[in-house]
Amino acid sequence: MILGLSGGVDSSVVAMLLQKAIGNRLHSIFVNNGVLRKNEEIEVQETFKHALNFENFHYIDAEDLFLEKLKDIEDPEEKRKIIGHTFIEVFEKKTIELEESHPDIKFLAQGTIYPDRVETSATSKTSVKIKSHHNLTLPDDMKLKIIEPLKDLYKDEVRKIGLQLGLPEDIINRHPFPGPGLAVRIIGAIDKDKLTILREADEILIEEIKKAGVYDALWQAFCVFLPLKTVGIMGDFRTYEYICAIRVVESLDAMTANFAKLDWELLDKIGTRIINEVKGINRMVYDISNKPPSTIEYE
Repeated sequence: MILGLSGGVDSSVVAMLLQKAIGNRLHSIFVNNGVLRKNEEIEVQETFKHALNFENFHYIDAEDLFLEKLKDIEDPEEKRKIIGHTFIEVFEKKTIELEESHPDIKFLAQGTIYPDRVETSATSKTSVKIKSHHNLTLPDDMKLKIIEPLKDLYKDEVRKIGLQLGLPEDIINRHPFPGPGLAVRIIGAIDKDKLTILREADEILIEEIKKAGVYDALWQAFCVFLPLKTVGIMGDFRTYEYICAIRVVESLDAMTANFAKLDWELLDKIGTRIINEVKGINRMVYDISNKPPSTIEYE
C-alpha cells in the first residue's frame, strides 16, 4: 500500500494506522512541493524516517517542478489544480518505480477527512463546491484503489485517534495546513522571494503564540502575504514594501470559525517583530472575519 504523507495530522494518523496494520508493506511518499512551511521537509523526514522508524519512507524533492508550473499563475482554483495534477504526476512516477519492485501494491491511502469532502462537494450530489481539494484531484485511469479511513471523521476525532496510536504531541496538536500549502496563503502569483517572506513571518507568529501559551487553544494561526505595497518609515528612511495579514481563528471542526480575540500586547509584539525582522514587510493587519461568510484560508 502507498500513502501520500504530508506530515500533517490527518495523513500522519493514517500512516500510524497503516503501519500498525500492515507494517513495512506500507510505502509512505513525501513530496516537497516547494510551498511547505519553513524547514518542514526536514522535520517530516526526521520524524517518520528516524524517530518513528518508517522503513519504507520515500522523499521526493520536486520544488523546482512545482514552482515552474505555478509561475505567473494568479487564480486560486488554477493554483490548486496545478498543484493537484503535478502532485499526481510526481506521485505516479514514484508509484511505477515501486510497483516494479513491489508488484503486490494495490492500494493508495489518503488522509481526507469529512470537512475536505464538504468543501469539494464529495458528500452529496446537491452540494455546492467551495474549493478544490488537491488530494481529490485524481485521474480517471488511476490503477490503485483509494482508501480513506478518516473520510467520515472531524479533526478533533482524528486527533483522539492519534493520541491512542502514540503519535508525538507536536504532530497531533499541529494546526491544519492546506494541501496546496503556502500557494493559497500568497494572494496571486507566487515566487521564491514571496515564499521566503511568508515563511519568515509565519515562523515568528507561531513562535510567539506558542510562547504565550495559546497555540493549543487555537484552531489555526498563520500569516498571509498580500501583494500590495504601502509607504512606511524605517529609521530615517522611507520604505515601500508589502502588507502581511495575520489570520487566527477558533473552531471545533472548521465548518464554522470565529476570529480569535488575541491579547493586544501579544499582537503588538508579533507585528513589531515581523516588521523589524522580515525584510520586505512594513505593515501588519489582523483579520477579524468569521466563517461564514469568509473561509478560513484566503484562497
